[in-house]
Amino acid sequence: QVQLVESGGGLVQAGGSLRVSCVASRSIFFYRMAWYRQAPGKQRELVARITRDGSTNYTESVKGRFTISRENAKNTVYLQMNNLKPEDTATYYCNAMGAVEYWGKGTLVTVSS
Repeated sequence: QVQLVESGGGLVQAGGSLRVSCVASRSIFFYRMAWYRQAPGKQRELVARITRDGSTNYTESVKGRFTISRENAKNTVYLQMNNLKPEDTATYYCNAMGAVEYWGKGTLVTVSS
């Protein structure tokens, strides 16, 4: 079992920045890590993903604005979000994919216009 705990969400004005973090209860070395988000009334969508070797990919709407990174020694994955837009408002979920998939409970990001 892996517990994932997200933090760092909050209220920010459009154009601002936030960094959300996800701390795992044990090593994430063998996991592909990702951030998903779900806005009210919408389906959960993949935001960014980082593989074990550090390769990343992003959904088109956040390219150039968001950066995913991982710090295996701290069992932590980050999502740096810059130039935030109101449409980025959502609950952001951490995901760990290995032989078993794990999810955190989410952290709410609200971007005001």
